[in-house]
Amino acid sequence: MPAENSTAGNLDDDDYPAYTMGRAAAVLGTTPAFLRAIGEAKLITPLRSEGGHRRYSRHQLRVAARARELVDQGTPVETACRIILLEDQLEGTLRLNEEMRRKLDGSGGNGRS
Repeated sequence: MPAENSTAGNLDDDDYPAYTMGRAAAVLGTTPAFLRAIGEAKLITPLRSEGGHRRYSRHQLRVAARARELVDQGTPVETACRIILLEDQLEGTLRLNEEMRRKLDGSGGNGRS
């Protein structure tokens, strides 16, 4: 039964590559060509099955959905990918800034004396 537990654990893993290219395109309402394009733009890097087929995670599908949203609004694919990468960088920087602020506030702001 350990194999079943391992598989069940993967269902909750946001980064587990559970979706084939065809299924991912169907879920997103787009084409495999769109997924290849955002892969070529380095927005997402699908994992490959032993047979070499692309596999996508739920996290990658959310990123792809954001790209599709921008493209549907008229943004070129390459530009949409760049916007999303910058949004991710900004989010990470804001999160780091907040962590540093909490650390500083927790130390009383007076350093060592």
